[in-house]
Amino acid sequence: MCSVEIYIVPERLDGVRLDKVLAEMLPDSSLRLRRRLCDESRVMVDGQARKPGYKVCRDQQVEISVGGSIVSVQQLELSVVKREGMFGAVFKPGGVHSAIIAGKDTPSVEAALAELFPDESPTLLNRLDHGTAGLLLVAMTSDGEKAYHEQEDAGRIKKFYFATVKGRLDGVVTIKSMLDTDDRKKTRVLDVADTDVRRWTDVDTLAHDHDSDTSTVRCLIVKGARHQIRAHLASIGHPIVGDPLYGDGAEGDVMRLHHERVELPGFFAEVKALF
Repeated sequence: MCSVEIYIVPERLDGVRLDKVLAEMLPDSSLRLRRRLCDESRVMVDGQARKPGYKVCRDQQVEISVGGSIVSVQQLELSVVKREGMFGAVFKPGGVHSAIIAGKDTPSVEAALAELFPDESPTLLNRLDHGTAGLLLVAMTSDGEKAYHEQEDAGRIKKFYFATVKGRLDGVVTIKSMLDTDDRKKTRVLDVADTDVRRWTDVDTLAHDHDSDTSTVRCLIVKGARHQIRAHLASIGHPIVGDPLYGDGAEGDVMRLHHERVELPGFFAEVKALF
């Protein structure tokens, strides 16, 4: 159960950062935890969720929900893979949400960023599906966030995924089919080629296992769309092993898709798949 605490900002704390003000309400808490509560939208100022750096005003009402499903970075099995310049990279296992889900207490990588990168202002830059493991890229500054989106729009970011798919797939193939992602659970693969090369999926076969009749592949995408790799591979008859939406995977199966490497000008990170 969650409990709610309410605090009225006194004059002496006028203009102070919200994460510092929370120390008055939670005197035994760490700065990491207070920032995380803000990032999880558990802290409201005059009825509106605010981030850790928000500067409060005297007489404002701060409402904080504590308890519930606060989950540690260790419990989520998250880890910082790299931190350099304007960027960082985090490993996310399958079964963990990338982003905060509005109105829900569900643990996520985004909610844990303040704990993973204390004394920074981290922003999540990309997302992975709930069942997909691998790298999530994080900007440490607003300049980093801007630079990432500029490089992505210019097609200068490379995202490599490792996957196990059903059936025998040989050689190299580029899947160019346009994707319809509008307001639906399942992305639809259209019968026309996308003119935007940033939306293509390059697939390189690494091996084939005769006994299981599966192939190991490496996929490269540039900008990407929702479920791009999953939908594209399924569209050519090679769904990802364990995929419950585009293949025959069942609830609880491990989906064999892993974001293993990201490259952009001045930064790269890599974490090898465990399967």
